[in-house]
Amino acid sequence: MADGAGRAVSTADADGAEIAAARERLVHELRERALVIGDVTLTSGRTAGYYVDAKRAILRPAGFRALGELVAARALAVDASAVGGMTMGADPVACAALAADAGLKAFFVRKERKEHGLERWIEGPPLRPGERCLVVEDVVTTGGSTVKAVERVLEQGHVVAGVMSVLDRLAGGAEAIEAAAQAPYVALTTIDDVYPERPE
Repeated sequence: MADGAGRAVSTADADGAEIAAARERLVHELRERALVIGDVTLTSGRTAGYYVDAKRAILRPAGFRALGELVAARALAVDASAVGGMTMGADPVACAALAADAGLKAFFVRKERKEHGLERWIEGPPLRPGERCLVVEDVVTTGGSTVKAVERVLEQGHVVAGVMSVLDRLAGGAEAIEAAAQAPYVALTTIDDVYPERPE
């Protein structure tokens, strides 16, 4: 492969450039569409002067496409064949991975077990025993819902190959997630990328 000046470019370099460009697009979409300034109560019960509603950005074409590239690349990097997490924060993230057409499966972890039909905790295509999963979340604060998803995936006999969030608020969730998963955790973006000028 060659660049515009005719210089040789390795496939790894090209892939790295594509990932960097996808991340830039995702950060732009989150800044423009997902950041809400004002007092809110978070899932954790904490209050904050801003909120990142990632779904406002990732459920639009530009954000969805960028996210799909990034999630699929991460899944392949940790050798995962399935992507999912706690409904509903993980739902658009897992579906974006499908759109990247990387041969992945998506799954959703229920908050409560279905009491009829197949009575499953994990919805989607059946996962094999020991199947390697990338557990995903849209926004991480304390990591509570992500930890629950990790625990459920492990209880059901699967392997957590890694954990990934769209955005980390840098509020301690990373440590809790890595302790539960015993696997690497990566945030595609942090609040420093999306709202660097926020008041402390």
